[in-house]
Amino acid sequence: MMKKIGVLVSCLFLVLLVGCTKSEQKGSDQWSRIKKEKKVIVGLDDTFAPMGFKEKNGKIVGFDVDLARATFKRYGIKVDFKSIDWDVKEKELENQTIDLIWNGYSKNEQREKVQLFSEPYMRNDQVLVVARKSGINSFEQMKGKNLGTQRGSASYDTLINQPKVLKIYINKEIVLYDEFNSGFLDLEAGRVDGLLVDKVFAKYYLNQASKLKKYRLIEGGFKSEDFAVGARKSDKKLTAKINESLNELHKNGEFQKISKKWFGDDVWPKKG
Repeated sequence: MMKKIGVLVSCLFLVLLVGCTKSEQKGSDQWSRIKKEKKVIVGLDDTFAPMGFKEKNGKIVGFDVDLARATFKRYGIKVDFKSIDWDVKEKELENQTIDLIWNGYSKNEQREKVQLFSEPYMRNDQVLVVARKSGINSFEQMKGKNLGTQRGSASYDTLINQPKVLKIYINKEIVLYDEFNSGFLDLEAGRVDGLLVDKVFAKYYLNQASKLKKYRLIEGGFKSEDFAVGARKSDKKLTAKINESLNELHKNGEFQKISKKWFGDDVWPKKG
């Protein structure tokens, strides 16, 4: 009997110890753990081509996928990619089910309040995509029309945070999609008149579908955005290591190789 009690007490002690350890880890810099485990988990929207997306065979590929692997290869760390619901990406990061958000993730003031970001590695713009046959040539001509975008995306944040640029002309409720692919299907079918989307995704999607000539990409007065890696506020060392590696990759030409593979050009943001 005493032996059983001793075993139960030992088990309870171990449970409490593990619980305390996890509690202590949460809110602390995770670089030491990642370096020790030689594994980092990156969360992404696996439909966001060409940054990170799933091929028909189920393999996750893309510019950010190649870049993340090259970034952590310097430290001997493997990158595991986890497909997540983009609308709750911040919660996934906070709960430590992922270590980083790295998938054409726009750095903005709202996100900076709750997250730490790496240095920018690419510039991006939001564009209004419309069918050429619609005759729409400006944001103003979207008055009374249906507009769609992805929920939880930088496109949605931009629309809400800069309402005088486009939202002021939209009299109807914004149509929200879980991913942009569904938005493009609705646009093609005429169920929405315009789609607010990241320029990098719009160009890649329409090029791959050989439909670029059928659509017009309208750039309005939205501010340009920077793509960066999103991390928890506590992960200062982890973020510093990412910055160090990204700069080294651009310095030695590896960044340019990856960039030209996906875009045909060096997309590193110009300084000054």
